[in-house]
Amino acid sequence: MSGPAGGPANRLGRSNVEITALALGAAGIGNLFTEVPDQQAYETVGAAWDAGVRYFDTAPHYGIGLSERRLGAALSERPRSEYTISTKVGRRLEPSDAGGDDLANGFAVPATHRRVWDFSADGVRRSLEASLERLGVDRVDVVYLHDPDDHAEQAFREGYPALEKLRAEGVVGAIGAGMNQAEMLARFILDTDVDVVLCAGRYTLLDQGALTELLPAAQERGTSVVIGGAFNSGLLADPRPGATYNYTAAPPEMLDRALALNAMADRHGTTLRAAALAFCAAHPAVAGVLVGAKSPHEVRDCAEQFAAPVPAAFWQEVRDADLLPADAPVPGDKASKPKEPKEPKEPS
Repeated sequence: MSGPAGGPANRLGRSNVEITALALGAAGIGNLFTEVPDQQAYETVGAAWDAGVRYFDTAPHYGIGLSERRLGAALSERPRSEYTISTKVGRRLEPSDAGGDDLANGFAVPATHRRVWDFSADGVRRSLEASLERLGVDRVDVVYLHDPDDHAEQAFREGYPALEKLRAEGVVGAIGAGMNQAEMLARFILDTDVDVVLCAGRYTLLDQGALTELLPAAQERGTSVVIGGAFNSGLLADPRPGATYNYTAAPPEMLDRALALNAMADRHGTTLRAAALAFCAAHPAVAGVLVGAKSPHEVRDCAEQFAAPVPAAFWQEVRDADLLPADAPVPGDKASKPKEPKEPKEPS
């Protein structure tokens, strides 16, 4: 599994599941914030395929099922053995006649369903079965527990063992958790036998929260990490007044840092987008970088930026300016390979 910009195949933990180093997050084609026409969604997935991307991530939450339906339709003409797909459990979709739209949850779709938090064993299986139907496939390769922040007890006691059983049965190839925080993901790495965690927004040029415990634990245990939110929802893609940081208006201090990094990138003949992606990929525990896109142009730009080398002099200037911790790996560093996984503890 490889492509011109997708990068080499990386195995997830001790599983047999492989992903490309660059992956497509399908929230955008689920009408995240704005509507995306069906044809544009189809072409977006096609552009990712043409760029060598072979790992695609979705979730029931994204457009209350629209992302899964569109992704499945776009991939239906591709050989199933040639791509990896992940979805998530934890929010079941139930029909609703409330009417209106789903913009309160971030998606420009009719509110035909409501989300029900459910990390029970039955809920996990029911959610996965519904996802398979929407995707039009008989299996997915990776399943994540999705945002269990306020449901930790049920997620660890019921949801995780349910995923472990599905993996043992061969229903899925790899299991993990996906969140916008690093602390609980570190607990999953240390206290369970997950193959991979998906960490969004907590390991970027502006936020290295995952470097404290999550990434060292993953490297020690041989657990893979997929990084999402490399641009912190926009600020690192286009740093300017009014840009968003973690989906809200960027604080002045973050905007100043992003502008300083952007100026450094300009001086060294690169782009902040290329540097942001390269930084995420440089840590030895990171198996892939997930980028969100809702148009073929955005996909092609991300692929080009991901493939572009970033000069060593840029990283030296960033470090000299104390804009990155000294222990944050950058491209070109001599990083050790992940160690052999240790035996997991019982979920606590």
